[in-house]
Amino acid sequence: MAEMASPEAPPADLRFRRRIGPLAAVRDVWRARELVRTLAERELRARYKQAMLGLAWALITPLALMVVFTLFFNRVAQVETGGAPYPLFSYLGLLPWTFFSTSVSQGGQSLIQNIPLLNKVYFPREVFPTASVGVAGLDSAVALVALGGLFAITGFLPRATSFWVPVLLLIQVVFTLGVTYVVSAVVVYLRDLRHALPVLLQMGLFATPVAYGIDFVPESFRTLYVVLNPLGAVIDGYRRTVLWGLGPDWGLVLPASISAVVVLLVGYLLFKRMETGFADVA
Repeated sequence: MAEMASPEAPPADLRFRRRIGPLAAVRDVWRARELVRTLAERELRARYKQAMLGLAWALITPLALMVVFTLFFNRVAQVETGGAPYPLFSYLGLLPWTFFSTSVSQGGQSLIQNIPLLNKVYFPREVFPTASVGVAGLDSAVALVALGGLFAITGFLPRATSFWVPVLLLIQVVFTLGVTYVVSAVVVYLRDLRHALPVLLQMGLFATPVAYGIDFVPESFRTLYVVLNPLGAVIDGYRRTVLWGLGPDWGLVLPASISAVVVLLVGYLLFKRMETGFADVA
């Protein structure tokens, strides 16, 4: 005998079921691309409006860390750089890490910083973290100027295998978007995460091969490591292709790329599942 429905339950035809069509969701974001651009411009202006040095801070942050790593970390750990100058070696690690940390830090708080818009107008909510990732990308593009300066100062030229960089960059962006979507959605419901983010990102900096090489990670654990942290394979790939004239280590890059895609898909689906409660909780 079929189980009888509770008399207090709403009729089945009136129950709301959240259906997520990935293609439809992507189309919605594409239609809102002008909004993403506008939000990115607004965030960029707000971040540097009253800063005397303006966009120069996008250069100063990774350069300052590079100097610290060069003066202290390299002397203590004696990092193997494959013949490349250590400043270049560490800066190539700092560029993707700074992009990731800025995206997660700013994009993770983008929803709660735009509560008035969330409560008044409907549009795809993922435009907020997406815009923050775009701004972080612009900061990284500015920081490339310093990389060119380092090549000129050291006399060490990029290798011909640098053509692999766009592939590695794609993995980096995919993974960063996925993590940013997850963090931005969870922060709406769990505000304590806002305060924990700086600590977690600081820990992540030293858990990622930024100041050191991936050879510091035991070889037997390396594949699992890049699955959990695809940035490890991305940073190693940049160093291999730009500094050492080698191809990417596909034994690490392939698992990392699969992991990055899974993080993006799961992160986006989680974001859309939680999206219906943003306005109420915020």
